[in-house]
Amino acid sequence: MSSTLVAASVPLFPAVMRFWRGALAWTLRLLRGHASPKDTHAFVFNNCIHGNPTSVLATFDIYAETHITGAIGAQIGHALDEVGRRTRPSRVLELGTYCGYSSVLLLRLLPPFGRLVTVEQDPNVASLAEEIILVAGFDDTQFQVLIGRSSRTIPTLHAYLGTGPRTSDTFHMILMDHNPSRYLVDLRALEEQGLLCPTGCTIVLIFRNPRNRMMAKLYNLVEERRDCYRIKSQPHGLLEIFYKST
Repeated sequence: MSSTLVAASVPLFPAVMRFWRGALAWTLRLLRGHASPKDTHAFVFNNCIHGNPTSVLATFDIYAETHITGAIGAQIGHALDEVGRRTRPSRVLELGTYCGYSSVLLLRLLPPFGRLVTVEQDPNVASLAEEIILVAGFDDTQFQVLIGRSSRTIPTLHAYLGTGPRTSDTFHMILMDHNPSRYLVDLRALEEQGLLCPTGCTIVLIFRNPRNRMMAKLYNLVEERRDCYRIKSQPHGLLEIFYKST
């Protein structure tokens, strides 16, 4: 009888350990509170391998295990990584840079001629993010950090897409991770400005709260504009919409 009980309990041990590790990490995050962008930047800068994007992302994830940060984190990051690998964009717009986690994640997926334009309204946070992107090994020919509100920046974006045979004045992917209340109005502004690639643009919207009311409004947009929009996928914390002009 006792040997049966011991044998049955052995497979449960790894699961129990994962549970307690998760509980401990959650408790530490709660006790330490929300980490500032400056603290997040300092940890990543001092602990990652410079010039190694994978190390930079892993260091963000290590910090997030015991601190509440504004970075998207490993779970949403994995979902975003899958979308990027599947769609293979060459020109990406990011609204909401924070400390540069998703910027680094996307830049490592772009082709040699690819370009990322990322928008952050807080100049101090933008400066921290730019340093992390450079630390990851990317140079300023591959990305542009713009400072300002999305409403004021979107009308200026054509100027940052460059010229030449491999460039265009539209984006293949839009990542929105700023203020969810701006998602719908900014998406409409991007379409009105002709910044969405007419042959296909992937729009990725980050939702840390799955009950955010903005999701219902985006569903309505897709329903009303079936000629241009359709929902492609909805993994954890992420809504992927595909746009194609008729």
